[in-house]
Amino acid sequence: MYAIIEVGAKQYNVAKDDLLLVDKQSVKEGKDIVLDKVLLVSKDKKVEIGQPYLKGAKVTAEVLGQVSAKKTTAFKYRRRKNSHWEKGHRAKLTRLKIKSIEIGG
Repeated sequence: MYAIIEVGAKQYNVAKDDLLLVDKQSVKEGKDIVLDKVLLVSKDKKVEIGQPYLKGAKVTAEVLGQVSAKKTTAFKYRRRKNSHWEKGHRAKLTRLKIKSIEIGG
């Protein structure tokens, strides 16, 4: 059984016991979070597709912690102008473990 969910304008394909990194969520470590923006659920050979979301379907996940992503660097260089700049950024992420996928009736 797997589901496609939407978290923070990004879509993820998840199954039970998957580990997932998503954009930072305001939930404390060790708590559960219910993700109700479920786009698709597949169980055995039966597939249910929402328009855009499935009513009553939800995915429950446990928050394992808040982490930072690898540093990304933006560098701009102008030749022969003695001009350049460099900026770095580390995205804030939340680590989730999928506990269950439920289909609404």
